[in-house]
Amino acid sequence: MSDTSRNSGFTLLEVLIAVVLLGILSAALYGSYFGVLRARDSASTGMESRRELGATLDLIRREVSSAQFNRTDKRLRFVVEDRDSFGTQSSTLELTTLVPTAGQNRKESGIVTVAYRMAEKNKTRILTRQERDLFSEEETVLAYPQMEQISAFLVECYDGAKWVKSWDSAINGTLPKRVRVTVQIAEEGKTVEFSMLSAPRVSGS
Repeated sequence: MSDTSRNSGFTLLEVLIAVVLLGILSAALYGSYFGVLRARDSASTGMESRRELGATLDLIRREVSSAQFNRTDKRLRFVVEDRDSFGTQSSTLELTTLVPTAGQNRKESGIVTVAYRMAEKNKTRILTRQERDLFSEEETVLAYPQMEQISAFLVECYDGAKWVKSWDSAINGTLPKRVRVTVQIAEEGKTVEFSMLSAPRVSGS
């Protein structure tokens, strides 16, 4: 047999080495590809969480700014309660505020009572929002998820001298000077905190 015939093919060892190298390369590419997918999904989830957080804080800021209170009308109120829910600080916020009406054909007054509370859904903490028109005759109004994957929700009120974690306009006789809302969320295994300040435009009388 000539030298040309003997060198025309691959040996079994060469084939095995090629298969092993191909497997190593495929595994590396596979890991890199799915690593990129996980990073993309994580970034997308983080951006969605930030958007949800920003929208929630902006909504509360506008509602606090438009808060309504009058000593002669007990339906108009601003109440903050400091509670411990699921082992973390969990304030409840209930206030009467102005909101845009949905349309001229609706019987909405534009004055609503809004309540924010922490709840548990599928073993995770969520912030719920409940809205009732001040003149509505509905007996039951459902609370809807406003924000998911939340770690803590804290509302503090400034009375002109100090920050307090509880407020009742029926007892205090007025709205707080300022309101600070702090929300904690988990991002990449870390707890991140965001705060918002708002001031009611009217103090009530």
